[in-house]
Amino acid sequence: MPQLDAGKKALRTSARRRVVNDVWRQKIRVAMKAIREALVAKDSKAALAELTKAESVIDKAARRNIIHPNKAARKKSRLRKAILALS
Repeated sequence: MPQLDAGKKALRTSARRRVVNDVWRQKIRVAMKAIREALVAKDSKAALAELTKAESVIDKAARRNIIHPNKAARKKSRLRKAILALS
């Protein structure tokens, strides 16, 4: 445990940020899972609809520094590539 007041505050702050970041990571996982399920069902229209939602969530997470912008671009690219391979 931290001894200094600044360390104690940093611990509280990081705990609050971790909760927020976990929520955003969960949103990304849910969005990507929806696309994967549509791909398994070979439903390209549903996959495209889910892709727009997923891209929005991924971009917002990258903007808030939850994930790195390059990681966001890589995820979107791979999702789009998988959907195009289906159709």
